[in-house]
Amino acid sequence: MLSYYGRLSSEVYDMDKPIGHSFGDVEFYRERLKTCTGPVLEPATGTGRILIPLLEQGIQVAGFDSSKEMLNLCRRNCKKRGLSPKLFEAKMESFSEDTKYDAIIVPTGTFLLLHKREDSIQALQNFYQHLSNRGRLILDLFLQTDISIGTVSTKTWECPNGDIITLENKTVEVDYINQYTISHGRYEKWREGVLLQTELEYFPLRWYGVEEFRSILEWIGFKDIVISADYQWGQYPSSPEAIVTFEAVAEK
Repeated sequence: MLSYYGRLSSEVYDMDKPIGHSFGDVEFYRERLKTCTGPVLEPATGTGRILIPLLEQGIQVAGFDSSKEMLNLCRRNCKKRGLSPKLFEAKMESFSEDTKYDAIIVPTGTFLLLHKREDSIQALQNFYQHLSNRGRLILDLFLQTDISIGTVSTKTWECPNGDIITLENKTVEVDYINQYTISHGRYEKWREGVLLQTELEYFPLRWYGVEEFRSILEWIGFKDIVISADYQWGQYPSSPEAIVTFEAVAEK
């Protein structure tokens, strides 16, 4: 089984989307969480791109990830800034904590990596159980609007030491019934024309209809659901290209 977010892909993420790099999401999440007085949890925290700016604002954020490589980068990035949040390895659908959180956040569509419906439902139920009464789930989704089987895309990054990392990526499977795609990526690291390292990545992505996802949240028990497009609070999406954010309250 190929993996995702191994050593090379995590290194690329850290270079391509450094700490604090924002698509509008860093500012949006800061604003939505500024009234939180209790703990906040970020599943799939990655390298700390959003977690660290929230910590620096004084928000009590803990994070976890299923990728050891991502967690190692997150710990390193936190240490550089004198931060020591709670970080641990876990999966969204199976993590178990005694803490009840005021908010659980999953920015940037990371939730879509749970491409199997049963896993995504289990994760949402797990989020609900880990929220305090009136705690909030804030979660980003996006639609897949450009699906092309077999078409290869290529990207290149230059590392600070001059090494080159390349990525060749292609979609190898589309399941329109179960609403997901599978892509395979090949990362390679080069130094002066010599291949140092290569890594194959398995990258699944699910998609949801906007109202479909609202119905799932309601079925789980979430209340007071607000849908926002492109980090404009309460602005219902009008374009399939929009980032769609759901904010929902766990009323117990």
